Amino acid sequence: MENVSYKGNIKILGFTTLAFFLTFVVWFNMAPFMTTLKSVFGLTNDQVAILAVANVALTIPARVLIGMLVDRFGPRKVYASLLILLSIPCFAFALSNSFIQLMISRMFLAIIGAGFVVGIRLVAEWFPKERVGLAEGIYGGWGNFGSAFAAMTLPTLAIVFGGENGWRYAIGLTGAIVLVYGLIFMRLVKDTPDGVTLTRQKKSGALEVTSYKDMFFLIVMTLPVYGILSFLTYRLNQQLNFISTNVAIFVYCFLGTLLIYNLYKIWDVNKEGLRNGVPENEKYSFKQVAILEFSYFCTFGSELAVVSMLPTFYEETFSLSIAQAGLVAGSFAFMNLMSRPGGGWLSDKFGRKKTLTILMAGLAVGYIGMAQIGSSWPIWLAILLTMGCSFFVQAGEGAVYAMVPFVKRKVTGQISGMVGAYGNIGATTFLTIFSFVSPKMFFIFISISAIVCFFCTLFLKEPQNTTVTSQKQVKEKVASVNSTGASTTIN
Repeated sequence: MENVSYKGNIKILGFTTLAFFLTFVVWFNMAPFMTTLKSVFGLTNDQVAILAVANVALTIPARVLIGMLVDRFGPRKVYASLLILLSIPCFAFALSNSFIQLMISRMFLAIIGAGFVVGIRLVAEWFPKERVGLAEGIYGGWGNFGSAFAAMTLPTLAIVFGGENGWRYAIGLTGAIVLVYGLIFMRLVKDTPDGVTLTRQKKSGALEVTSYKDMFFLIVMTLPVYGILSFLTYRLNQQLNFISTNVAIFVYCFLGTLLIYNLYKIWDVNKEGLRNGVPENEKYSFKQVAILEFSYFCTFGSELAVVSMLPTFYEETFSLSIAQAGLVAGSFAFMNLMSRPGGGWLSDKFGRKKTLTILMAGLAVGYIGMAQIGSSWPIWLAILLTMGCSFFVQAGEGAVYAMVPFVKRKVTGQISGMVGAYGNIGATTFLTIFSFVSPKMFFIFISISAIVCFFCTLFLKEPQNTTVTSQKQVKEKVASVNSTGASTTIN
């Protein structure tokens, strides 16, 4: 048992969850006002699509970069700085007077979507191993609710402010809130409990691996990040005609240069350790990271994609009004409040590998079920199946991040960032597929991906000493600590 006092960890969890919640409020503060923006700025459907691309494009590389910064400077400074600095593009968006201003401010504001990865390491530092899964689940599930909260409250705030600029005041208010909260977070939050030093890797700029084989697979798993950015550039050029071919070529060259530099940093960070040999107690398998990346690709990636298409799917399938379809589809996202913490708790209780494997199987079955939904179904049965499927999706997300902190503690930020980026890559991939196929085939494709992921999870290695199998064991640990006079507390 570690001689560590976790006193105050509930307070830290609360501060961190609220930080994540606010990042999602700001990240999704545009969605409730899209109709208003179209009217005020005279936006075309293509321009609306461009804003949607801008709102996610930089989130993917930002999650990887922010993960590196967390492991270098610590989560407190990085989270506070993220909140404070990104209030600027939020204010800029609220003050925009042209489409170009909207697009540029939105593009930079997308970086706030990387805030999630910061809290993963912070929460992991503050909770004992047998409680990390539940804590991470609460952080992820309740923080994610920020997007739904924005949709429910910001239009009302705009009405309260009144006038044609009500939407500007509502969005500007979210920027003011994250600015103030960033200062509060910097002041009141600590990186680790008393007596614990934040461990850091020796070199920054790339993830440390422990074998040449793992370095090869790290390079392979890095390529999709640049691939998805290239695809988004292609959309802006060929499909939306927002940038010229010359600009697109410049972006492709820039991404290629960045990739080469990234590959160089992977070699530079790891060459000395691999040549001299990595101590046994420092070794870990990158296979763990790759499987978790694919798992988040299937879980969070499918959630973002399904939430985007579900209202229209229900509207067309059951001839519902827009408001009714939105309410019914909202049941998928609402489950996050319970499901994600539930996935973390199950991981703590019954084992992280076993839990993730079972949830991936349930996810596959759930999407096969959703592929069967048709107009002849009773609406209540379709809603019930949707909520059941969403449980496995979001509990799976909780199970993924219940394991992330145990792969390699000192690089948890980077691993969290890479896994998180694959969630966004999954969403872009699934939505692209949806543009070519029917909803039925869309759900089936996600199910097939989940089946493949299920077999991949069989090759995960269960982290050691991270579960509690009975209350009796907990009491024995407490008694042991008390008898030795150690200062550890179990929360």
